Amino acid sequence: MNGMLNDRAQRLLKTLIERYIADGQPVGSRTLSMLSGLDLSSASIRHVMAELEEMGLIISPHTSAGRVPTARGYRMFVDNLLTISPLQDSLVSQLETGLRPDSPQRMVQAASSLLSELTHFAGVVLTPQRPDAAFRQIEFLRLSEKRILLILVTLDGDVQNHLLTPERDYSSAELTRAANFLNTHYAGLGLATVAERMTAELAQLHSDISSLMAAAIELGRRSQLDPAESVVISGEAKLLQITDLSDDLTRLRELFATFEHKTELLQLLNQSRSGQGVRIFIGEESGVTTLGECSVVTAPYLIDGLVVGTLGVVGPTRMAYEKIIPIVDITARLVSSALSHHE
Repeated sequence: MNGMLNDRAQRLLKTLIERYIADGQPVGSRTLSMLSGLDLSSASIRHVMAELEEMGLIISPHTSAGRVPTARGYRMFVDNLLTISPLQDSLVSQLETGLRPDSPQRMVQAASSLLSELTHFAGVVLTPQRPDAAFRQIEFLRLSEKRILLILVTLDGDVQNHLLTPERDYSSAELTRAANFLNTHYAGLGLATVAERMTAELAQLHSDISSLMAAAIELGRRSQLDPAESVVISGEAKLLQITDLSDDLTRLRELFATFEHKTELLQLLNQSRSGQGVRIFIGEESGVTTLGECSVVTAPYLIDGLVVGTLGVVGPTRMAYEKIIPIVDITARLVSSALSHHE
């Protein structure tokens, strides 16, 4: 897509978006000719603007002669035209000081509040999930019909209990067989690793216990992500002060419902766990309808090299990406290093 824009068009688009991010007013061709430093007639500028508009990168709001960027325009800007400004030392030290809590839970809370404070948007953090704890031993305990307790003893002696509700009932003998099989062949591995190895082998196994083991493994993979506990949000109220969002009350209500229910946010954050570094979802790209006017900037964080969660901010599409991206990036790095030394 970038190839389609010549230097002149790129320069004008970049100037227009930077100006719009700075003051929120539609940008006209006269302003552009003053700001862009290009020696172009108003007619030439209007011509380029028309092209950019045809490509769906900018749009004219009804009431004004100026143009504003579309989500596609922001995407083009973020991917190709953005100049990231390094964070001021004062901000970095504020982050370093704020991210020294004594427990992972408090760390998550602190990261979320700091992200919100520094960006004036909502800070969101997916709490650390270590879904793939290697197990020393697994047991299945039949509680009642179609309710089984999976007991997992991890290598470091941690005991985890998970409730399984399989499609059919299992006898105690079947449960013992399944546990023995897993313990004999897979002890010392994590459930997700077992899942990868077993996919092939399950096919050859007796089908009744294989579905039970599949359920156990699926559980290990998801490690019971409960949205209420696993997404920490700070500073949603700051979004009320952003005119781009607050002038549409219905939309604002829907946005707050999304924060309250968390499920969609959880899915979005979970999706960006696999990503390398900072990911940016602009408008509809998040797949969450209520975030249509928002951008979400996320980065994964790690414990000892293993991705365990994601953090980021939710704000309006009209945000200073060049400042927000490094804040999210550095927060993720600091959280990773703080958590890694704790263990």
